[in-house]
Amino acid sequence: MSSGTTLHQRVQGALIGAFVGDALALGPHWYYDLDALRADYGAWITDYTDPRPGRYHAGLKAGQSSQAGYLLELTLRSLVEREGYNEGDFCRRMDADLFSRIDGTPQSGPGGYTSQSIREAWRLRRQGQPWGRVGGLADNTEAAERALAIAVRYALQPGALATHVGANTALTQVDPTVAAMTVAYASVLGLLVRGETLDERTSGTLLDLVRAGILPFHTVTSAGEDVPPPGSEAPRRAGQFASPDALLTASNIARAAGDPDVRIEPPWKVSLVYGMPCAVYHQFPAAYYLAARFQGDFEPAVLHAVNGGGQNQARAMLTGALCGAIGGLQAIPGRFIEGLEAGSERLALADRLVRQMDEATSAPAGN
Repeated sequence: MSSGTTLHQRVQGALIGAFVGDALALGPHWYYDLDALRADYGAWITDYTDPRPGRYHAGLKAGQSSQAGYLLELTLRSLVEREGYNEGDFCRRMDADLFSRIDGTPQSGPGGYTSQSIREAWRLRRQGQPWGRVGGLADNTEAAERALAIAVRYALQPGALATHVGANTALTQVDPTVAAMTVAYASVLGLLVRGETLDERTSGTLLDLVRAGILPFHTVTSAGEDVPPPGSEAPRRAGQFASPDALLTASNIARAAGDPDVRIEPPWKVSLVYGMPCAVYHQFPAAYYLAARFQGDFEPAVLHAVNGGGQNQARAMLTGALCGAIGGLQAIPGRFIEGLEAGSERLALADRLVRQMDEATSAPAGN
């Protein structure tokens, strides 16, 4: 277990860390030409920046959020105001607060850019399709960026975490690999919010929850064993992911991050190793690496995520949540909190959320 932080601080750190990561990448978002990135923003980005004219998010100002941050706040507000995850309330907010403000084109809506998965859901809603039938096959981390609030809220109830994150993901993304990797990331984040460490033991802890029937992943091995037990294999349950491989990634990468024979130097080049694009299989490994390497040292982890270019906004947001959970709110430099638009309001939402979590600690373990 991590020491020196409270649950309250870890909840604040995870949520504010995600908002900070998103806002830090607002200006230099989606530069796949790293020479162009350096030419526009210098050798090293250290703080919030304005987007350049003609670029993504043009017209917004330093410290503001992209649509990912907007959606994270929408999800957080729903959780707080309904005292837990309420899918109907979330969907109503999506219709009223987001879909009413976008037009189906990429360069529109809050935050200046609308992701592919949101555009696809918007189109189907416009055609009269109900929620539950508007999810598409986009392989980005869009669902994880908002559902991390759900992961934080249910960190003390890992079974409910997996159920609600999985259901929320399916509203906009139905690819089973995307869903498995999203639920796995959320489960890792939940462990960190509970006070566990990010290391070579993380995946084992998650697999124990699988074998106990708490996390919805299929596995053929028994607790504490590397080989299948004798006898017939138990059939997969409805809603189970076909494999627990997504849960293994975090520890494999954490082991590599701590191995002196495996070095990515400078660490921003994690974007080149795992890939600069938007897909989950590029983004989650990079976030795990930076969080495992820097742990609760928030600033260098997130700045290396930002300075790696490409889809650095998702990389910084996901990394910021992990490192904020490890180090707590106190690990986030004050200038990042002060310069974040609506930072005080978001902190207040985090405070309300953790009070609800305290009230839920009397629930049976694994709920």
